[in-house]
Amino acid sequence: MFESLHTPYPITSEQQSFFRQNGYIRLKNVLEPEVLAHYGAAITKFVLDQNPLKDVPMEERNTYQKAFIQVINLWREDETAREFVFSKRLAQIVGDLMGSNGVRLYHDQALYKEPSGGFTPWHADQYYWPLASPNTCTAWIPFQETPLEMGPLAFAVASHAVTDGRDMGISDDSERLIAEMMENYAYDVAPFELGEVSFHYGWTYHRAGPNNSNLPRRVMTMIYFEDGCKVAPFKRYEHENDHANFLPGTKVGEVAVSEMNPLLYQRSEP
Repeated sequence: MFESLHTPYPITSEQQSFFRQNGYIRLKNVLEPEVLAHYGAAITKFVLDQNPLKDVPMEERNTYQKAFIQVINLWREDETAREFVFSKRLAQIVGDLMGSNGVRLYHDQALYKEPSGGFTPWHADQYYWPLASPNTCTAWIPFQETPLEMGPLAFAVASHAVTDGRDMGISDDSERLIAEMMENYAYDVAPFELGEVSFHYGWTYHRAGPNNSNLPRRVMTMIYFEDGCKVAPFKRYEHENDHANFLPGTKVGEVAVSEMNPLLYQRSEP
């Protein structure tokens, strides 16, 4: 029933070119509805149990907290979530899109946008990561159809090549300043069908609108990096924090491999 988690998903040369040129891609029918229903139910239960904001009213939250409920590294705590996170299909797609011989997990995170939840400000994920390679990728996996009113992910086309603004984390300032920077870039936002998954580089600028529906926007994400990537020098507190949590025991300048970074995909020799 859950074969699609681990069987290959063919990536065409046109899809590779699109991803590398534009910094993101949406792919349809990546996962079957039955798979999303099964793992979505288990992951949702875990997220609700672990919700760090369950006792904080929406009006008392800051912009980051209004954007989503965030639960990280479910694979370390829940066996069903681990099965999903370790999907060979998803890791293979990332490897093929980036052209990498191997792909390691950085971490997973559930990002649930509650009804009346706020917008997610413009940002680039790799601001937080002490990873030296640009060959990093986030898979964004909705567990339901995601119309515009629910706040699907939106991308600034080809923004992964922009180096300005890389010193801004998610905030009201990043929403305003990156929006100004992206004025001359195409803005791509569209609903997600059930089974559709997006993939974007760590330096691709993206955002999401508020959830104006009466249902939660349930999304699981996995962050991957190219096998052989080295640990980058720390430029900010967030790098130190991520290093301690997701790259324990590794050293700056050495290959990023720890017990937290399993190899999820390795290209077979022809």
